[in-house]
This record gives sequence, C-alpha cells and structure tokens, in this order.
Amino acid sequence: MLVDILAIGKLKDRAIQARCEEYLSWLGAYGKVRLELLPDAGKAREGVALLKRLEKERGARVIVLAEEGREFTSVELARHLGTIQSKVVLVIGGPDGLADEVKSRADELWSLSRLTFTHEIARLLVLEQLFRAQNILHGGHYHRE
Repeated sequence: MLVDILAIGKLKDRAIQARCEEYLSWLGAYGKVRLELLPDAGKAREGVALLKRLEKERGARVIVLAEEGREFTSVELARHLGTIQSKVVLVIGGPDGLADEVKSRADELWSLSRLTFTHEIARLLVLEQLFRAQNILHGGHYHRE
C-alpha cells in the first residue's frame, strides 16, 4: 500500500494531532503512508496549490473527500481500497472546504458521512479508517463485525 494524504493546514488540537500520529505509525506496518500539509490559504488559493501538487501524480488514484462523495461501510472501504493497484492520493480540504476544480480532478469522491466534520476530525477519521481497512484486509482483530 502506498498512500499520500494531502491535507490543508496544521492541526491545532494536540489530542487529535497525537491520535493522527499514532494511526500514521500503525499504518507503517502495512505500507508507506505519507501526510503532506499544504498551507491554509483560503479555498481558491488552496485549490490552486492542490491542483499543482496533483500534477505530479500521474498514474495515482486521486480520492477527494467531499460531502457529495460515496459513503462506505468499513468493510466496503477495505474491499474497495484492496482493489486499487496504484498509489492512492487522498485529498482533505481545509476549514473552507475544497474548490470545485479539485473535486473535478478526482478519480472518485469519498464521503465520511452525511454529517459535517471539522477538517481536523476528518483527518483523524481518514487515518483511523485507513488503518481499519488495512487491518481488515490483513485479517487483524481491530475491526469486529
């Protein structure tokens, strides 16, 4: 598994930051997961920066978090991610959301829920669900059905 997570802004909440770091370290057992932070600069400027960064990702599967995206159960997400043979680039917007151009660039849109979360909580949920998915795919015991 090779995953790059592109996220806007630094986390301000230390507890969330600690949990994110914990999940990132746990994910290391399953492959390479990198978190790249882009500066918080407002939706339009963030969109330009994200699109410029995504130009480097030829051949990667770009998955953008968006409220209008597809929802998965944890098992469905694990199975879906398990079918992707290329590098995955996950894009998480900032407090103002994502520019439409970034959503249009996506190969797919993923919604964490019909609820709205802060970008900090969304980042934590993405990392937790990535870990859960890998654990499911590898027969671990983190996920119970």
